[in-house]
Amino acid sequence: MAGFVAVHTGAGNCIDETKYQRVIKEACVRATDILKNGGSAMDACEAAIVRLENCGNTNAGFGSNLCWDGRVQCDASIMNGSNLHFGACTNVSTVRNPIRLARLLCDGQSTMLSMERIPPMVMAGSGAERYAEELGCTMIDPNAMISSKAKLSYNHYKSKISAITSAADVPTSSVVPTQVSALDTVGAVCVDSAGNTAAGCSSGGLLLKVPGRVGQAATYGAGCWATNTTETSVATCTTGNGEYLMKTLLAKEICVDLLTSDCAVTSLHKSLKSKFLESPFLPVDQELYAGALSLIYYPHGNTGEVLWSHTTKSFCVGYMSTQQKAPKFIYSPLPTYSIAGRSCVVNGHNFHLRV
Repeated sequence: MAGFVAVHTGAGNCIDETKYQRVIKEACVRATDILKNGGSAMDACEAAIVRLENCGNTNAGFGSNLCWDGRVQCDASIMNGSNLHFGACTNVSTVRNPIRLARLLCDGQSTMLSMERIPPMVMAGSGAERYAEELGCTMIDPNAMISSKAKLSYNHYKSKISAITSAADVPTSSVVPTQVSALDTVGAVCVDSAGNTAAGCSSGGLLLKVPGRVGQAATYGAGCWATNTTETSVATCTTGNGEYLMKTLLAKEICVDLLTSDCAVTSLHKSLKSKFLESPFLPVDQELYAGALSLIYYPHGNTGEVLWSHTTKSFCVGYMSTQQKAPKFIYSPLPTYSIAGRSCVVNGHNFHLRV
């Protein structure tokens, strides 16, 4: 069985890419093993993100950024390109792997509940956690989701903000800590031997975010998108300033543009420039940070392209086909002549599936 998967650990300002290199490769291997054994794109996408959620170095699942009150609140979503179903969860603290709950909600779209009730697509907070337990998700004490790394970052920046606000005699609640926002969320895109695509993402959100905040990783059209046609299949997952990704529905916009373009690289560059950096929905006086990992597949030729794009200083991605002996890790920097938050870079790689 054939297939292809690509994963990322967030677009941001990565100083030491080695902390992501191993887990990115492990996620790719885990996903391609599933594809080789006949698993679907959804199976592989979910498995890759589970590995990224569990590593402790990313801002997803265990090790996620802490909210202002010191808790972990996770977002995740996944989309199935074969039937356009979507599932997401937000503000969950006791679900070991949020992407697992998102997958179950996505799969549940196919079956009506009793009394002809429409099944939930997006669930939040304690209600989502109770539903996750009913569905058989692995649950965990919320304190066990907090890594030592996340706690150190929380204490460091919380104390800095307290010092700043005390000196300025302003309430801490009025400070928006955008300068400490880590963007190392995770995502994956995949295509299987049937030509079906899947895309997913998972995030702990902004460091010191207001409790209850919902990010792009749980928002329809913003965090991930996947769709298949007879001629072309596409999938995208995003990372960056969540509110800006939500305002622009960037994941969906990228996929729509890819479906109608003759050149994937040109299309992705144009999407980031016109639909994000120059979007009328976003402020003109701020740096706009985003990254996108995209996949386009042509079933008739069994060929495709994986593409990564970002407006941040760097982006760590990896990819692997079922024909490759080892996964490929890419550290993508923004060119020295470019300005982070104001310009973008696009790169990619062609692949072929023997099906």
